Amino acid sequence: MAIPLLTPRNGTPTLIVDDEGLANAINELAQGEGPLAIDAERASGYKYSQRAYLIQIYRRGGGLHLIDPISANNPQTWQLLDQKFKECEWVIHASTQDLPCLRELGISPTKLFDTELGGRIAGCERVGLGALAESLLDLQLAKEHSAVDWSQRPLKEEWLVYAALDVDVLLDLRDAMEELLSSRGYLDYAREDFAAILASPGSSAKRDPWRKTSGMHKIRDRMTLAIVRELWLARDEYARKIDVAPGRIFNDDALVEIATKRPLTIDLFTKIISRRSRALDQPIPEWFDRYRRTLALGKDELPELRLPSTGLPPQKLWRDRNPLGYARLTHARAAVMERAQELGMPAENLISPEAVRQAMWSNPPEGAGLAYIEEKLQEAGARSWQIEHVASELIEPLYESEPLPPPLPDPLPDPEKESVDPIQDN
Repeated sequence: MAIPLLTPRNGTPTLIVDDEGLANAINELAQGEGPLAIDAERASGYKYSQRAYLIQIYRRGGGLHLIDPISANNPQTWQLLDQKFKECEWVIHASTQDLPCLRELGISPTKLFDTELGGRIAGCERVGLGALAESLLDLQLAKEHSAVDWSQRPLKEEWLVYAALDVDVLLDLRDAMEELLSSRGYLDYAREDFAAILASPGSSAKRDPWRKTSGMHKIRDRMTLAIVRELWLARDEYARKIDVAPGRIFNDDALVEIATKRPLTIDLFTKIISRRSRALDQPIPEWFDRYRRTLALGKDELPELRLPSTGLPPQKLWRDRNPLGYARLTHARAAVMERAQELGMPAENLISPEAVRQAMWSNPPEGAGLAYIEEKLQEAGARSWQIEHVASELIEPLYESEPLPPPLPDPLPDPEKESVDPIQDN
């Protein structure tokens, strides 16, 4: 039975709130040895920005340190931390979530061990920090403060205890995960994926992000879509200005209700927004004016209901648009699922769903074989270990002309939803 770990094993350190304290922490960490465990707490769901509101760092022999980057905010001191430990391995759980805010502070590790991704590759059933600590370390972590507003000041003592626990166990978890990966022969695979995360340029701005508004299935005409666009942009601009999560200004339900019901007066407009808002002050008259101007737009100024496709069509359209490609894909999905089961890892970590679709869409040239598949997968961003395991499995599907009968194998995520590939998502 897992042992509850309610407080850090060497006590909860005093929160560092100035640059002198941060410099002292850097000196203490330098006295230690081995990797550094690091974690960051953001205020997702509360703030517009993804900045860090608390940084936790632990190193064996160098102590555990909790740092408030809002008050300890000298860029030169943070750069010193980065430079001092540039050659160290940084251990992070779910690194693609924390790396952007760490880099914003000037921390850019060159060596990474991601315990969450390691757990995926190792085939662990649950890969949350608490679940892995329980299964690999027989320790039970309290997780009741995971969704608090870390931008609040002062930070509560019980929050700091929770945050300290995250890094207190992280190095032990890293060692246990390395042993597990090594025992299964997957350690080199994980290292290749860790390196790919660090080499990833990060996510680029998406075209027309307002099109991802919840409830878009209710939109049937271009004018209604234009209202959604303008109110989404107005909300986003205001949320960015006051650094509040857009959904707290007013939620998507209010946005879609205004677009579909088209209130005629500012009072009705205000009533809809106020019912679904957590913000106290809002420039409602400005938004109402923008909404009224949108209603006056000409046909040529309205957005198209559908964006021109710049990539492969959604998978649900393959059967009609590319029957042979669809047939190939059903067999490829089955082959990937079978190989993933043999390896004991999730299919989406064995190979990106998008890479499989890219390889199966076009009719192969005559005589296409292993080299063709390897080139296609490489072009789609697959890592060498993934190509090694998957390429030979996809040769036969290349020449299939009839799809597998229902129920189809479905080892890969819905292509219209975000992939869980951590490098694709970064």
